[in-house]
Amino acid sequence: MGAPVHAAVRRGEEVTAAFDPQSATIVVVTYNRSHLLSRLLDSIERMDPKPGRVVIVDNASSDDTTEVVESYRSRLGAELVYRRLDENTGGSGGFSEGVKTAYELGSEWMWLMDDDVEVLPEGLARMGAWAPKFKSIQGRRYDYDGSEFYWQYRVSVPLGIPIPFAPADFDASGYRPMNSGCFEGMFIHRSIVQQIGLPDPRFFIYWDDTIYGWLASLKTRCVIVDEFVLQRTREIKQWDMGIRHFNASSDMYRYYIMRNRGIMKHYYAAHGKYRPAYFAVGTAATFAKELLRLAFVERKVTRKGWTNLWRGLRDGIALGRDKTFRVMPPLEA
Repeated sequence: MGAPVHAAVRRGEEVTAAFDPQSATIVVVTYNRSHLLSRLLDSIERMDPKPGRVVIVDNASSDDTTEVVESYRSRLGAELVYRRLDENTGGSGGFSEGVKTAYELGSEWMWLMDDDVEVLPEGLARMGAWAPKFKSIQGRRYDYDGSEFYWQYRVSVPLGIPIPFAPADFDASGYRPMNSGCFEGMFIHRSIVQQIGLPDPRFFIYWDDTIYGWLASLKTRCVIVDEFVLQRTREIKQWDMGIRHFNASSDMYRYYIMRNRGIMKHYYAAHGKYRPAYFAVGTAATFAKELLRLAFVERKVTRKGWTNLWRGLRDGIALGRDKTFRVMPPLEA
């Protein structure tokens, strides 16, 4: 499956001269999906060039994840670092630990991804070609069925929600500025990680990468580039709206998408960007969006779904009022 090719980024010798693939670490977070993790590791084995290191953070899986990881140790073609956590800390905790590990190992670049994707063979070269110009880069991704996935890369900061009508096409530059982030493919330089600190594990799931990408955009010019580098390997029920897809969710996600707005409030306030009235509108819009997701994607509006939304909203308000909450600090050099 091909992708748009930009002349400046396709000549292997120029990529190598400007970017050393060995300076990059792929950070993977996994939980009880060894069958998907093995597909990702297979794709890393096929990569050319390969990263110098692969860090796998296991959120206390109860399946055969440990055995699967060990089976790749001698064949991956890159140093494999395995961190098995004592408890499930969610994607947020996993990426916090993964970035911490990669940073402490001296990685220059960290490429973050979940276990339900595959890396396209030239993925690292395509990302690395932009490394001399930017320090926080998001690549593009094919969906499970091979269609082009649209990711909402712009966020309305006052509302605290993605902008659904941000343009999906690219001009001749091959990139668009963004002020958000997605841990399914974020490619970030250690100097930015040092300045903004680790991903906040208190999110558990949802909004963690949005805030992390926004923090990065305060320190550097973040971009999404017209480079297909990943493909999702897990089918998710969707409402196809043309260029945009509305994915199914879960009751746990519904809770955290509302609860974590309390954490978002603290980050915006810490940087002088919190506007109470606008943020309340964004919270109401988020609540309404989840109701639409229940009705049109999952085609059910259950009492449990409602309860998790209301409970998340209640806990988020309480969390936002917590005067002891402190945002994640920068890292020491």
